[in-house]
Amino acid sequence: MSETADLPLWVAVLVSVLLLIGAGLTLIGSYGLLRLERFYDRIHAPTLGSSWGTGGVLVASMLLFSVLQTRPVLHEILIALFVSVTTPVTLMLLARAALYRDRTEGNSDVPPMLSKDVPPTLNP
Repeated sequence: MSETADLPLWVAVLVSVLLLIGAGLTLIGSYGLLRLERFYDRIHAPTLGSSWGTGGVLVASMLLFSVLQTRPVLHEILIALFVSVTTPVTLMLLARAALYRDRTEGNSDVPPMLSKDVPPTLNP
């Protein structure tokens, strides 16, 4: 007999809902990657989708294995920490590299570089 047969109904429902929410958020982020046209628009949706989607799956995993093993299972916190730290850093590096490339190539749809002497609200 498997351990999941001893799983309470409320845990199974909660884990299922969290998995569906996590998978749905990841799907929305993937759809944003396909649907949006410009690179600068496309990098934002998958970043949020992967972060929040991974969070839902990790919370579901922590809950399920904590109930099955009758002790707190916190390994997933490390995974969430690494995803939360590396995803925005990767987004910034990709965006800055693309911005630098587009500015050096002279593309017209790139925002102008702000002057360091003028505050951003006053810079034309």
